[in-house]
Amino acid sequence: MLRRTTAALAGSVAALSLLLTACGGGTGGQDASAGGAKTGKVTFWSFLKGSDHVAEAFNRTHPGIQVTFETVPSGQEYYSKLTNAVKAGTAPDVAVVEYPHLPEFASQGKIEDLSGTLGPLVKDRFPEAVRQLVDLGGRTWAVPRDAAPLVMMYRKDFFTAHEIAVPTTWAAYRNMTEQVRKADPEARGGVLFTDNPGLLTALAWQAGGRWFDAGQDSWKVTLDDDPSKKAAAYWGDLAREDLVRSLSTLDPFWTSVQKGRTVAYVCASWCAGAQQATVPDQKGKWALAPVPTWDGEPASAMYGGSSFVVPKGSRNSGAAAEFIKWITTDPEGMKAWVSSGTSSMFPADPALVPVTKAAFGTAYYGGQDVYAVGKASYDAVRPGWTWGPAMGTTNTALVDELPKVAGGTVSLPEVLSWPSGPPSRR
Repeated sequence: MLRRTTAALAGSVAALSLLLTACGGGTGGQDASAGGAKTGKVTFWSFLKGSDHVAEAFNRTHPGIQVTFETVPSGQEYYSKLTNAVKAGTAPDVAVVEYPHLPEFASQGKIEDLSGTLGPLVKDRFPEAVRQLVDLGGRTWAVPRDAAPLVMMYRKDFFTAHEIAVPTTWAAYRNMTEQVRKADPEARGGVLFTDNPGLLTALAWQAGGRWFDAGQDSWKVTLDDDPSKKAAAYWGDLAREDLVRSLSTLDPFWTSVQKGRTVAYVCASWCAGAQQATVPDQKGKWALAPVPTWDGEPASAMYGGSSFVVPKGSRNSGAAAEFIKWITTDPEGMKAWVSSGTSSMFPADPALVPVTKAAFGTAYYGGQDVYAVGKASYDAVRPGWTWGPAMGTTNTALVDELPKVAGGTVSLPEVLSWPSGPPSRR
């Protein structure tokens, strides 16, 4: 499946090695001191909800810096747009980059090295679980915005009515899915997403998998290591035995939740807000629990999350650094992020959790402190995970195969096989 990405991976790691052993990237048209610049104009690209409110709030409180926000599409279309802007010399001063895509942008020299400007801030304010995603080769390339630790969502009313225990291990989770189907033949206790490999990746990470390791002159790529194969075989069996449904992450999934056909699912902390906003009439019926583990001991991973970078060619990287600092570590900046609607965003900076927690409230989840569950999961994220330098290509290859898993023509472990790949790619 992924054999065709070998050249891209080798080229990327060579570029990354050169980049990290050289003197480092510059800071654009204006050097950024550790405190950032107090004046200037900043162009800000983001597809994250609330970005317009954040820019407006910053401008009100920082009259010397004027931020102009430009909304951009999400997904691969955005990353292509950002790449083209860097090449054309028209890049913004601040841009969002999700964690899986960061190594690619760093290795190809598309973003500034922030080690001397915002590196100390990252080291001081953020846990290792998220620092490992923005510090590459001993240098800091981005500042984290949010974490996305795994959690389990479940219909507590359904579980109570049918005397189903909340599972703490994956063995118990399988039992739960069997009980759910027996209690209601139309209901399922989980979902295998057919159009998004992010959750599968997170489950492999949680199991102890390590897909990418940077060597001296090449990337070691092992999507089918033993922990990843174990996680894939487990979820593939659940799907094959119709204990979980294979669905798209968009309307089909939320329709199944709305109709009571999905009564439990594994997701990330941000799903609490998405659930509340999308299915408001089920207020009081849902709860969160720690994600099950293989041995019953706490272990987690991240499903999603984003950071902010200064693209190569920024004309005012000093002011850009000041803006990034405010929107990632200042309480007022975090208030601005969650001011535009329902959000259970879990700040990557733990000191800001009280801000988002207060804005989210507890009414939908019957008084439960969902942030306590998120914090426990964040604290349990397995160390050592590294994203590869060609995740766009990798994800595309995975997405091509996932519908075939649902159709029964390819097994989930085969999707991860390396280097030969599943039958459809051999």
